[in-house]
Amino acid sequence: MSLRVAVPVEQYWHRVPGGTARATRETLRALQQIEAISLAPVAAWHRPSRRRPAGEPATGLDPVRYLPVPRPALYESWIRWNRPAVERWTGPVDVAWAATMIPVPSGAPMVATVHDLGFLDNPERSSRRGRSFFPRAWAAVEERAALIVCPSRVVADDCARHGVDPARVRVVPWGVGPPLCDQSEAEEIRDSFGLPECFVLWVGTMEPRKNLPRLVAAIDRLDGPPLAVVGPSGWQLDGEDVLAPLGRRAVRLGEVDDRQLSGLYRSASALALPSLVEGFGLPVLEAMAHGTPVVTGAGTATEEVAGGAAELVDPTDVASIVAGLEIALRGDATTMRRVERGLERARHLSWSATACGYVAVFREAAGGR
Repeated sequence: MSLRVAVPVEQYWHRVPGGTARATRETLRALQQIEAISLAPVAAWHRPSRRRPAGEPATGLDPVRYLPVPRPALYESWIRWNRPAVERWTGPVDVAWAATMIPVPSGAPMVATVHDLGFLDNPERSSRRGRSFFPRAWAAVEERAALIVCPSRVVADDCARHGVDPARVRVVPWGVGPPLCDQSEAEEIRDSFGLPECFVLWVGTMEPRKNLPRLVAAIDRLDGPPLAVVGPSGWQLDGEDVLAPLGRRAVRLGEVDDRQLSGLYRSASALALPSLVEGFGLPVLEAMAHGTPVVTGAGTATEEVAGGAAELVDPTDVASIVAGLEIALRGDATTMRRVERGLERARHLSWSATACGYVAVFREAAGGR
């Protein structure tokens, strides 16, 4: 029997969607391929001019039910008063999925995805609104969710540390798709951005936990490759100031489309993501799927994602990041073994596997239907 799942897709209109929106989008696409699931997407009110033409909604799902309340008021109402229930617009559903930890009022059981709890452990690294908003959203999710899904064991352990019964928590890793371009196209994309054959890639939203200043300091100590920085501006970091020490050796590319990102992954000499905290670290898995050496932080969720396929460094130590980059850029037998291990791991962590994991959780929450 098919399960009908209500899911807010408001994150597609966020100014800085980040990895959470990418992961949600890809999971929704994969869920659409499973006959046992019927999705009922909902969003806040938007001016018609900000909606896409009929049949081509922003999520790739059709139809999106637009609630007659702007996003800020809708989120506050859901968190504070647990209303209005989505069934008023979707009709009956079996499960409500809070895909980005915004609690969904519903008469059905709620499954909530918690991507990370950095806003509790290190609030100083969050935006001002994040410090105010997310702890309240977390409190509502902790109280109301039948089951909580985390993308990594690290986040699941954080939930338990903050008082959630581990029996309510499930781990469903994010996935990755196949590369979107071949080597020839990747080289064309690299050339279009004016990058040399050897460069280090960083992907993310500029925010304190991403540890970009230490990576810049490490690149500055290396003799050679420039740093290509992909992603939007975030908060508490001025991109120009952070990258200034590298001068022309820093190439800020901003936001790129999926095919361009695939080409950059494939043509990069290494991906460096020595984040202080991640809930998963999607760029690590995406780089591994493209056969690119990865340098990332030990003791973080990205180490879990890499599964032994990355060069691990102390993200608080610039010298350690330098040493990790030097090893990854050598391209010796050890690095190539890690690359092969990364390709194999990426084959197992597909978006199809992510979707199947969510179907199992939805069925469990709905009482085994």
